[in-house]
Amino acid sequence: MAKGNFWLGAAIGFIIMVILGNILPVVGPIIGGFVAGLIAKGGFWNGAKAGFVAGIFGALVAIIIGLVIGTLALGLFGFLAALGIGVVLIVFALYYAILGCVGGAAGGLIGK
Repeated sequence: MAKGNFWLGAAIGFIIMVILGNILPVVGPIIGGFVAGLIAKGGFWNGAKAGFVAGIFGALVAIIIGLVIGTLALGLFGFLAALGIGVVLIVFALYYAILGCVGGAAGGLIGK
């Protein structure tokens, strides 16, 4: 079984999701997950895990940046607003993670 680089695949998949996510809302996360699965290799499950991690990582980074900017710009009100938006972003994280998981599984199968 060929070994790839799991974390490199997840990082590149995340970058692709960020770039394509706004242009192609459904296909972008799937393509990002697919690329993550291709780079991670190791079959269906390893590719799916790489795509899932890429989606979750992207959402967590967006939530943290939102909290910091909201707090710096508007103080306590900004923090609370960013926290509320963070809860919504967690739902989007699951959206990205599930689509990334599907793409990663396909990429892992092809990259095997």
